[in-house]
Amino acid sequence: MLHDSPRPPVHTTSLAGLKKLHTGKVRDIYEIDADSMLIVTTDRLSAFDVVLSDPIPEKGRVLNSISNFWFERTRHIVPNHLTGRAVDSVVGDPAERAMLADRAVIVKRLKTVPLEAVVRGYVIGSGWKDYQKSGAIAGIKLPAGLKQAAKLPQTLFTPSTKAAIGEHDETISFESAAQLVGAAVAARVRDSAIALYEFAAAYARERGIIIADTKFEFAHGADGGLVLIDEVLTPDSSRFWPADTYREGISPPSFDKQFVRDYLETLAWNKQAPAPKLPPEIIAKTSAKYLEALTRLTGA
Repeated sequence: MLHDSPRPPVHTTSLAGLKKLHTGKVRDIYEIDADSMLIVTTDRLSAFDVVLSDPIPEKGRVLNSISNFWFERTRHIVPNHLTGRAVDSVVGDPAERAMLADRAVIVKRLKTVPLEAVVRGYVIGSGWKDYQKSGAIAGIKLPAGLKQAAKLPQTLFTPSTKAAIGEHDETISFESAAQLVGAAVAARVRDSAIALYEFAAAYARERGIIIADTKFEFAHGADGGLVLIDEVLTPDSSRFWPADTYREGISPPSFDKQFVRDYLETLAWNKQAPAPKLPPEIIAKTSAKYLEALTRLTGA
């Protein structure tokens, strides 16, 4: 788990001796060989698909630790991309090793399934906006009269396309997902995503956290089966609510970056890059929320 003493935040990385394959919203990916790569979880934060210039201290370590926690506990549902190899085996520089501690993993290189597997247990966010307009979420008709943040009658799978940085993911129907990746793969993604969510939601609920919704990413394994990749059930890929203060009719306070989104919504910002700078108190509160989510879930 995390080191006791805070480390300097990491916004961008440039590792000597390793070729950078990709810079994502939060993760930097480096090539190790034909079969494996290094994923570094930085302290970058994105909101409304725009990467902010201010890093959130400890965020990357929290996300990596929570993902590893869930990867370990969900192997019985779907295998994942972790190799178990030590980062120090491919990074020799002591300063780089220190910077990467708790925030990097070596994973298998796999062909990704081009879907965001979004799972919803509650009516919130874009789902709430959709429901208010149409009485449905992603075309799935729901009972009338649901309040904001209400628990859904059943878990919904509402896939979306994977957008490039700076562009927005687009929710699509299950039928469109099936056309995109094939009916069999779409069904496996749906069933795996719902099983993962329901398993994790039950676990988290016992620890005082409601997981309102989340998104997963999958790849094709060598045997043709699905492999869980990227991050899993973190405060970046999910909405985490404190169970003790939850009630319907309001947007609940959260352990995730919704706190930053809510702040940005108070500004006259068009949600295009560059994003506004965050005040120090917003950065500090956001960092504390990520750390609290880690502690509640894992006891670390």
